[in-house]
Amino acid sequence: MSACLCLVLLLFTSFAGATYPPGGFHHFSSLRQNKKPSKSKSESPFETRYFPQNLDHFSFRPESYKVFHQKYLINSRFWRKGGPIFVYTGNEGDIDWFASNTGFMSDIAPKFQALLVFIEHRFYGESTPFGKKPHKSAETLGYLNSQQALADYAILIRSLKQNLSSEASPVVVFGGSYGGMLAAWFRLKYPHVAIGALASSAPILHFDNIVPLTGFYDTISQDFKDASVNCFNVIKRSWEELDAVSNTKHGLPELSKKFRTCKALHSQYSARDWLMSAFVYTAMVNYATAANFMAPLPGYPVEQMCKIIDGFPRGSSNLDRAFAAASLYYNYSGLEKCFELEHPTDDHGLDGWGWQACTEMVMPMSCSNQSMFPPFENDYEAFKEQCFGSYGVKPRPHWITTEFGGKRIETVLKRFGSNIIFSNGMQDPWSRGGVLKNISSSIIALVTKKGAHHSDLRAATKGDPEWLKEQRRQEVAIIEKWISDYHRDLKEE
Repeated sequence: MSACLCLVLLLFTSFAGATYPPGGFHHFSSLRQNKKPSKSKSESPFETRYFPQNLDHFSFRPESYKVFHQKYLINSRFWRKGGPIFVYTGNEGDIDWFASNTGFMSDIAPKFQALLVFIEHRFYGESTPFGKKPHKSAETLGYLNSQQALADYAILIRSLKQNLSSEASPVVVFGGSYGGMLAAWFRLKYPHVAIGALASSAPILHFDNIVPLTGFYDTISQDFKDASVNCFNVIKRSWEELDAVSNTKHGLPELSKKFRTCKALHSQYSARDWLMSAFVYTAMVNYATAANFMAPLPGYPVEQMCKIIDGFPRGSSNLDRAFAAASLYYNYSGLEKCFELEHPTDDHGLDGWGWQACTEMVMPMSCSNQSMFPPFENDYEAFKEQCFGSYGVKPRPHWITTEFGGKRIETVLKRFGSNIIFSNGMQDPWSRGGVLKNISSSIIALVTKKGAHHSDLRAATKGDPEWLKEQRRQEVAIIEKWISDYHRDLKEE
């Protein structure tokens, strides 16, 4: 299931040797795993369709009516006319990627006799209004934001229901990571379109300094410490060794050899970010069973990384141990002969998130001395300069809380919100920006101690632990009640 993000998901940038993640929900430079071959159309349970969508929903200038074709996937195998429609609010990447990692919706579709719809987010995947060239111009990227995306979803859903002659079908939206944020916001903004939302691993409070800035990296560090204190300490000490090697006369060639790079390194920070991203992503997808979301990994990969580190003989280099552990993420198959550290590929259509992070999705972070990563402070001024240099725009750090809220969320949502499930696993670093306690009788927080990034949205497997099965059972029961209440209200009209 999504991220990402999906992704979750940090893009590291160096400022005079310091690390600063510009805003959150970014993608590390090392999201470079080989793309898994896509299924053929005969194997996929989804039919691919395209919807003519207006470029701009919020103005009436002639250019606003430019049409682009928004991709969506649909599966009507279990649907009966009048039955519910389950919609995935796509996030920052190819919609096929999220559909293949959101098996929970397919698992419960037969029970509900539901129609499944996965909608791709504008400017990602194939849903690109200005072609497939890299997005760099603010003139075109100005149409990429969450409000436009939510309006896309609302218009497509209404049109789909009309075309199906099933106007009375209740709609429930689902999403994970940024998609989970969109699902929650969709319910708040379009309650007449969706009767409820399941927002998994949705850090809607990760804005405007609502939550502690160190939470993301503190959580990852705790995940590794829980697996092995020695493992935590080895990783923490490895950064000094990395600096020491880099500062020798032949530092970069030595690092290139040590990291088995395909091409000679130009910067020590490439090696540092490569290591950091492996540990961050592995903590995010620390699923109980083997999975292939960000990369092929075994069950509980954080523990497996720590077993690699702890298995080295006494006196071994901390940097060698850290490299060996990170290789589990990049090379679990054992087929990689070398590693590409400085020229990542964008296999999942993630290009475009940099713009969102530099405009509305400003999610500040810092890293304390207590974590296992090199410490850094949140440097908003440096971030602002980088965004202006890249896109010619300045971030709007208070816009998300102005548009969707977040401050005093318990009080606000208790007064006007309803029918949202916020699910979080506390091993997921994004959970610290999520809603972790019930707000009302119908805005429910389902929190699991061992859950990773939107574990609940993944397809059920025989190896799933009981806590995960129970979480999904609770979600199904809540959704059942939403639909039952909806039909009862229809009869009383």
